[in-house]
Amino acid sequence: MTLRDHFKTTFHLAYPVMLSQLGQVSVGVADSMMVGRLGAIPLAAASLGNSIFFVIMMFGIGVSMGITPLVSVAEGKGKPKRISRLFSHGLWINAATGLILTMLVLGLSQGLHFLNQPEEVVILAVPYLLIITASLIPLMVFQTFKQLAEGLSQTRQAMYITIFCNLVNVFLNWVLIWGVWGFPELGLNGAGWATLISRVLMMILMGGYVLYSKRYRVFQLRLLNPKASLPMVSRILKIGIPTGFQYIFEVSAFSTAAIMMGWIGVNALAGHQIALNLASISYMMATGLSTAGMIRVSNQIGKGNLSGMREAGMTVFGMVIAFMLVCAVVFFAFRFFLPTLYIDDPEVISLSASLLIIAGLFQLSDGVQVVGLGVLRGLEDVKVPTLVTLMAYWVLGLPLGYVLAFEFGWAEKGVWIGLLIGLTITAVMLFYRFHQLSKKKIMEQSIQITTD
Repeated sequence: MTLRDHFKTTFHLAYPVMLSQLGQVSVGVADSMMVGRLGAIPLAAASLGNSIFFVIMMFGIGVSMGITPLVSVAEGKGKPKRISRLFSHGLWINAATGLILTMLVLGLSQGLHFLNQPEEVVILAVPYLLIITASLIPLMVFQTFKQLAEGLSQTRQAMYITIFCNLVNVFLNWVLIWGVWGFPELGLNGAGWATLISRVLMMILMGGYVLYSKRYRVFQLRLLNPKASLPMVSRILKIGIPTGFQYIFEVSAFSTAAIMMGWIGVNALAGHQIALNLASISYMMATGLSTAGMIRVSNQIGKGNLSGMREAGMTVFGMVIAFMLVCAVVFFAFRFFLPTLYIDDPEVISLSASLLIIAGLFQLSDGVQVVGLGVLRGLEDVKVPTLVTLMAYWVLGLPLGYVLAFEFGWAEKGVWIGLLIGLTITAVMLFYRFHQLSKKKIMEQSIQITTD
């Protein structure tokens, strides 16, 4: 394939996933925009609740991605029965993971009072967190169907369903937050109920499509597999659990940053929520490119085309750099306008604008590191990347951010500069690892062909 062929194939895979991921994160964006109209305290409460929930949710999404490269490899090798077994095993792994994570959040919600956050923020955050936590199990079931479809290079269906359900979420926000059409005025909790209902709808629509579509009949998908295979469960979890921890180490770093912002004040926490919300849009769209890279790399491995695997991976790196450069320019140019979509408090807007400058600076690093994790996942290389993310964020980025914020007096800017440094180090190391591993695999294949 030429470079143009790689770009075209990757783009057609990536853009539905990017829009689907945008739909996922825009649920939180819509909540924040509409809750922001209630004031700084409800917005800060949404930030606190989402900072806890998002960490747990991203771990679950990471676990669900364990089936995707395996499905893609199986398709490359032409093994439909293996795809069916991967689906049924993945479904029950993901449902069990959703249940465990729900219980975990229920326990954590009781400890919000001990995080030294403003009491008026905690009072609003706890019931909101409990409501959105109920969406974890349906979200994990939805992810099973979504990751199966994406592993088969069929990415548009999840995009359509996610966008539709996101529109439903926005409508329900309007109805339930302010109590129109005779519904009760629920405020922040109304946003939580809207999120829960939209995610249940996502599960129903995606599950119904996959189970009843003619396109998937060849796989003879079953919700229950009477012949459970521990080696297959282990194979899925060996990819899924480290992937979940990769997400946790990054997302929890930003969630911990939100807790630090609460130590600075309500306005700092609200400003952080706005800037992070905007940065999460570009990040989640970059994860679409990451998913496309994972699918392309693993599929080429299944076909035995290792040169094509390396070319596909490098193409995605180039695409994400171009995309994130555009995002950086948008953040720089509209840093004072974008926060006004959330809130009309001048102090919060000014604070958010200063953080968007730093967010613009880390766009390239964020894009490269998330694509690096995706293409390495396609190689089933997850342990070393997980350690890289742990060291970059928790050993260097967050401690440095704390020192800059509270010892050097840089406040909210110090926290974000520490995270910028962690992202940059992660990006460089992951790109280098894919470069080295892909070259090594090509050399090994060449030696084997020469020997044979």
